[in-house]
Amino acid sequence: MARVAICIAAEYEDSELDVPRQRLREAGHDVVIVGVHAGRRVRGKRARSSITVDKAARDVSARDFDALVIPGGHSPDHLRLDTDMVDFVRTFAESNKVVAAVCHGPQLLIEADVVHDRAMTSWPSVRRDLINAGARWVDQDVVEDGPFITSRMPEDLEAFSEAILRQLGPAQRASLAS
Repeated sequence: MARVAICIAAEYEDSELDVPRQRLREAGHDVVIVGVHAGRRVRGKRARSSITVDKAARDVSARDFDALVIPGGHSPDHLRLDTDMVDFVRTFAESNKVVAAVCHGPQLLIEADVVHDRAMTSWPSVRRDLINAGARWVDQDVVEDGPFITSRMPEDLEAFSEAILRQLGPAQRASLAS
């Protein structure tokens, strides 16, 4: 079983939290919601879901987790203003563990300065930001560059979730079959 941090702030894209979180839980992984303030309830931008932040970024370490997931919506834009969150994401990305971002999620990776020379995708409006930060933007439903996984939009969530589960490895996925 892997321990997965999902970075969230208000106005996240509802399905981009809900689908990967559900798939990870179904596979037996421990999911921890990381935000700016522990205990704060945040609502998705479509108001279809809300969630309570389990841990504040200042109180966690990359050593505590096996993977990091960054949903899109307006959440990454809010999170990139928090230095503790940016430091956590930067340290995590440098640890060579699974880092997955969908839609506007790569905005937080840009702020953490970890996208240079990586093949990535995103929501179309983030394309130029990724290119300006040194990434190679690719228009595909899911792009994997080493431990980095990126997807464009909610319609790509099944491929995105499958890539995360695949990178977490067969040992964790095999436990689902038993």
